[in-house]
Amino acid sequence: MFTLMVVVFVLGYIAIALEHPLKIDKAASALLIGTITWALYVFGGVDILSSGVSTAWNEFALANPDKDTVDGMMKFIVHDEVLHHLSEIAAILFFLLGAMTIVEIVDQHQGFKIITDKIKTTNKVKLLWILSILTFFMSATLDNLTTTIVLVALIRKLIDDQKDRWFFASMVVLAANAGGAWSPIGDVTTIMLWIGGQVTTLNIITRVIVPSLFTMLVPLLIVTTYIKGNITRPEISGGDEKSTPHIKNNYLSYV
Repeated sequence: MFTLMVVVFVLGYIAIALEHPLKIDKAASALLIGTITWALYVFGGVDILSSGVSTAWNEFALANPDKDTVDGMMKFIVHDEVLHHLSEIAAILFFLLGAMTIVEIVDQHQGFKIITDKIKTTNKVKLLWILSILTFFMSATLDNLTTTIVLVALIRKLIDDQKDRWFFASMVVLAANAGGAWSPIGDVTTIMLWIGGQVTTLNIITRVIVPSLFTMLVPLLIVTTYIKGNITRPEISGGDEKSTPHIKNNYLSYV
């Protein structure tokens, strides 16, 4: 059963990666993966936990030897595993709702116009460097997910061609993750380590900023050799100037 879960996950992940050729929305593939794998886990939970592949169950059984039974395994899956993962997913969704609310409010008051008016260049290389560096440092002060949402919304106001938007958005995601790694508040992982006392602010900045910068600059330099030409700015009418598209699946729906 555990092997079957792995197979389902791999096939589902391939379906997500091939969303455009298959013409199947990645949200549908992800929901299908989650439903099938959790169903397989429930039906084959006893065999899976008994095989010793679950570190969480091994630690739980070691701390609670009286619950190392079939009934105890099922309760562990329902009350510990399911609720634990649901709480993590809920936390991400609530975070996204808050982040998107901020983006919508800023956009309704033309907050992005302050930045777009300052960016005059239409050269793809210059614009890519400006947005990547801006993303790198913004993600360290905000966090990588919120910064990505904000910059992707900004890209929509700077670039008209959809393929160019996808290209720039991909580099923004990379720069946001690189920038969020060297700040204690730049990523969920660093925040957890910082709150837990595993890292200090000064140490994580001084020791990780150079690798993070390297992580952004290497792909940026590679990408720079492939792109050329100028971008076309979208024509924004008075009625559309304050509108931001709704999020359908995730923040990349902006592009």
